[in-house]
Parts: sequence; structure tokens; C-alpha cells
Amino acid sequence: MPGKKSVKVDVKSDPPSEEADATEQLEAAAEEGAEETGVDVEKKLEEAEAEARENHDRFLRVSAEFENFKKRKQREMDDFRKFANETLFRELLTVVDNLERAVGSFAEACESKQLLEGVELTLKEILKIFEKFDVRPIEAVEKAFDPSVHQAVLQEPSETHAENTVIREFQKGYTIHDRLLRPAMVVVSKSATTEAGEA
Repeated sequence: MPGKKSVKVDVKSDPPSEEADATEQLEAAAEEGAEETGVDVEKKLEEAEAEARENHDRFLRVSAEFENFKKRKQREMDDFRKFANETLFRELLTVVDNLERAVGSFAEACESKQLLEGVELTLKEILKIFEKFDVRPIEAVEKAFDPSVHQAVLQEPSETHAENTVIREFQKGYTIHDRLLRPAMVVVSKSATTEAGEA
């Protein structure tokens, strides 16, 4: 057609070099960013693992402390149950002492056997209750003096007993669950030769 000019476009020609440089720079930046992201992820992962380990250790410590607390409270409750009646039994010991004295004096000169039997039965019943709650008398006579359960009131010279042996008992001692409730008041022997030397 008249008046139209044809324009030739060279398709085979290379893109401008500035665009190629820009593309390369973008690719390099992307690779660098990926490397930095990988480093950040690894760092964060290490931090998270360290925190998890710390939390786990803290959890184990708290669990152990809680178990110890439970055991301690259980021991305290057991001790409370075992020794809750300690004061009551300590007060009852005087009653037992009086009943034993009564039985001893009745046995020597008692006109009524029924009265003696009644007192003995009462004493036996109280001692059964003591035994039920693990309140037991301390063996003292003819035993070696033990200051943890015996209270020495007197010392007497003796030729028939070894030194520091309990000869007589003024008042019985008792334990409750292997804890001392009352010490035994006793007379302890000392050798006759020591007595003679002192004289």
C-alpha cells in the first residue's frame, strides 16, 4: 500500500548487556539469601534444641523434688499416726504404776481375792491396749545400764552383779514404736572393791 513503510526487527540480536547483569545479580542475591536463611534456620534449630534440653532438665528436677516432697509428707503422716497418742499413753503410765503397786500390796495382805482379781484384770486390759498400740515395757533388771533408756537414781555396791548392771527398778520404762516414752528409773551396781577403795 502506498504511504506505509516497513520496519525490520532484528530478532536474532542479543538483549542488552545491562539486563543480563541485572538478572545475574538477582540470582546471586537469591542464592546468598538462601544460604543466609539456611544459616538462620540452623542457628534457630540449635537454640530450640538447647532450650528443649534445659526445659527437660528442669522438668526432671521438679519431678524429683515433687517425689521427695511426697515421700517426706508420707513419712510425716506415718509418724503422726504412730505417735499421735504419745501424750495420752504417757499420762496413762501413772495409772498403770498405781495399779501395779495395788496388785503388789494386795498380794501381800489382801482379805478379798475378788478385789485383787478385779484390779489385776483392769491392769491386764490396759496393758493389752498398750500392746495394741505398740507401747512396750523396757527390760531393765539384770541388764547392762543403758543411759538411752535407763535413768540411774542410785548406785549400790554389789558382789553378785557386774559393774553398771541394773539391780532394781523403781519405775518401769516404756517405749512407743521404738521411741522412748519414759525411761526406767533404776538402781545400778558398782563393784564392792571400788566402794572399799573410796572408803
